[in-house]
Amino acid sequence: MKEILNRLINQESISSEEAKNVLVNISEGKYNQSQIASFLTVYMMRSITIEELRGFRDALLELCIPVELEGYNTIDLCGTGGDGKDTFNISTLSSFVTAGAGVHVTKHGNYGVSSACGSSNVMEHLGIKFTNDIDFLNRSIDKAGICVLHAPLFHPAMKNVAPIRKELGVKTFFNMLGPMVNPAFPKNQMVGVFNLELLRLYGYLYQETDKNYAVVHALDGYDEISLTGKTKVISNNSETLFEPQDLGVNKIEQKEIFGGNTVAQAARLFTKIIRGKGTDAHNNVVCANAGLAIATVKQISHKEGFELAKESLLGGKAKASLDKLIELSEK
Repeated sequence: MKEILNRLINQESISSEEAKNVLVNISEGKYNQSQIASFLTVYMMRSITIEELRGFRDALLELCIPVELEGYNTIDLCGTGGDGKDTFNISTLSSFVTAGAGVHVTKHGNYGVSSACGSSNVMEHLGIKFTNDIDFLNRSIDKAGICVLHAPLFHPAMKNVAPIRKELGVKTFFNMLGPMVNPAFPKNQMVGVFNLELLRLYGYLYQETDKNYAVVHALDGYDEISLTGKTKVISNNSETLFEPQDLGVNKIEQKEIFGGNTVAQAARLFTKIIRGKGTDAHNNVVCANAGLAIATVKQISHKEGFELAKESLLGGKAKASLDKLIELSEK
């Protein structure tokens, strides 16, 4: 580790194989906490290369507990986090809207590290059970159209990193990795990233896969379609600049999608929106994201996906999906 740290501090990069080996060694407890913290910190001060990101991804996918969901063509809607915007849980709400529209979702998520309330915080608060029991996950996706994959249950290799990430309290390269290491290996993915550089890296890495994908970054800094301005979207066949008027909706203000300062506040807002009682800004931003996910799987236009998402949210289908998952969790 000392040699690798020296190289990274000197602005050198490491190979995919070296990056992969570092994470394997972390999982095997070969480094102390100070070394791990230093390794994470270095990447806050220098850009990650595509080779390094590829190596980290490969290590986590190799070390994860895989989820076998036969016969389902699923999508994951997941942001990297780390945008510092403290929005409400847009990708989580969008996941239930997508499921309500009849598209199966394998939602990968975790507790918030650099934000007040991550995906897992709000779902736990609402009573959703986290488990890696394959029967429960199959039942969830069959009955509710969605199953929740709480990252720590599927990435035991990262138990040595979790407390350090929590203590640091800022985004690390693990934020960059989260969406790439879904243990269900979904064939479709909608990913939000926190800067343009990472958008480009994701675009390159997803080109190497057989996935249908849409990677998004709002130009004013959000790791999702925020409708506060233009959003860059990279997908299998195109690279486009999306604007709110493309969906026939108005641009919104940042304050309209603020999520609150506590998990309880975030959960209250989540419940209000999924019951169809959100503001136009809430509904439109959720449906813009869910709409792109639906479009990615169904191979239709974003506008068509947006209309299906609105029907799911405002017609109560998204809420029915959430209610069923909570009901299954209680059994």
